[in-house]
Amino acid sequence: MSAAGLDAAQGALATPQGNASLPIGVLIEIAGGGSVVALDLDRLGECARDGDPAIALSGQVGSQIRIRHGNRWLLASVRDQKQGRRAGEGVLATVDFLGEGMADEADGAIQAFRRGVTNYPLPGAFVYPASTRDLLAVYAGDGRNTIEVGTVFPTSDIRGSLYIDALLGKHFALLGSTGTGKSTSLALILHRICQSAPQGHVLMIDPHGEYASAFRNEGMTLDVSNLQLPYWLMNFEEHCEILLSSRGDMRQIDAEILGRCLLQARQKNRLADDVGRITVDSPTPYLLSDLGAILQNEMGKLDKATNSAPYMRIRTRLEELKGDRRYQFLFSGMLVGDTMVEVLGRMFRLPARGRPISIIDVSGVPSEITSTVVALLSRLVFDFAIWSRREQTNPILLVCEEAHRYIPSEKNIDTSSVGRILSRIAKEGRKYGVALGLVTQRPSDLAEGVLSQVGTIIAMRLNNDRDQAFVKAAMPEGGKAFLDSIPALRNRECIVVGEGVSVPMRIAFDDLEPEKRPASADPSFSELWRQTGGEDDMVVRTVHRWRAQGR
Repeated sequence: MSAAGLDAAQGALATPQGNASLPIGVLIEIAGGGSVVALDLDRLGECARDGDPAIALSGQVGSQIRIRHGNRWLLASVRDQKQGRRAGEGVLATVDFLGEGMADEADGAIQAFRRGVTNYPLPGAFVYPASTRDLLAVYAGDGRNTIEVGTVFPTSDIRGSLYIDALLGKHFALLGSTGTGKSTSLALILHRICQSAPQGHVLMIDPHGEYASAFRNEGMTLDVSNLQLPYWLMNFEEHCEILLSSRGDMRQIDAEILGRCLLQARQKNRLADDVGRITVDSPTPYLLSDLGAILQNEMGKLDKATNSAPYMRIRTRLEELKGDRRYQFLFSGMLVGDTMVEVLGRMFRLPARGRPISIIDVSGVPSEITSTVVALLSRLVFDFAIWSRREQTNPILLVCEEAHRYIPSEKNIDTSSVGRILSRIAKEGRKYGVALGLVTQRPSDLAEGVLSQVGTIIAMRLNNDRDQAFVKAAMPEGGKAFLDSIPALRNRECIVVGEGVSVPMRIAFDDLEPEKRPASADPSFSELWRQTGGEDDMVVRTVHRWRAQGR
């Protein structure tokens, strides 16, 4: 496109003077997967000197441009660039259409913006830069409840907002490599949600004990010292994962024995209000001593030709768990009473009383049962939502940090109870008022079917090519224009695409007050290795906590 042709286009619109009213290129190809525009280098150079930061970045990858079609502006995002092969072609850029808005009669700016395109323009339509005023109209939202989490790139005053209902109702995922500020960004989002909904219900699985200090005023922290999660809340599968150590054919035999004995123990302690049929999965309290006695009694009925080893394996494992103080939060003798109402009310913040978040710190849980405990907590959230459907709905947000540890790839998900329940929540949770927030540094290790159910993706910098490709496959078409900028994002910057935003956007997160940040900062080797003194006492205290299995 020649400069003379672009000059001729000026004045075709009733707009004020300035680079916003000057075309910077022309549309040369329309396609569903991405259209192509030819950009004029001279015009781009003039825009680069403009005082408006949005105009100054016109034509660059990730920036927005406008295309006039009748009395409407179509907004598009630049996906990539390449040098034109023919003379006068300038720079060729692939663009993705984001939405449309009416043209202001006074100055031609975008107004009343909405996502989606009614009618596409024809090749030959002129391309204009998008100004800060245009972007203000685009990112202003449509009146729905929002939370502000940062500023929209490349501006310093346009606020980046997330739609609360769409963000939670259709699940979200926060992805980013280690060191990109992922934990602090998650804390910021959750703080904004708690401020907006102080009577909400948020349950967060914290695998590293990072978030207790960040939410000391907004909720409560439950760890191995005060979690008090009754063992009888586990279903049969979770009992098997903890009580059975055998593999192969022997495990099937052990499982049949455990199921038969567990059912007898539950039936023996039937509650007065248990009018239905007791099953092996019923959350009915029973005594561990009864289970042990039933195992002993069943073993005594065996004839000499029958192997008693399966019974002995289960009884031995049961006694080990009862005597191991690491498992006291689950198998304590104080947990035999029917405290289900109190346990669920405390974990799910019912009522919230202005402290809507529960941090479940599983860092002190023995590693061999961590996945089972997370599966139990996740299943309780989902089952509670199902059985409370006839009541006044109280939606619950379940946030799972280090999600790749619990939701393995598709080929392994069927062997993981926690993977199956989180996968079910991702697919069906929205019907019952359960929102899922997945946080991970390795999205490629997640089950692809789970990530495809996430309505909003918040992608921070990803350094691994495999992770980038995985996120690209999960992103909606309109967000792919931002993919090339993901490896170049600065710390605490992100790309947000999906149902939770008006249009895909790049956001620089707000700074969070120090007292609200998680304890996730990396240690400074250069500073800590200069300090000396008190090492002997520190080792003594560490060994004491280690042996006591407490903090």
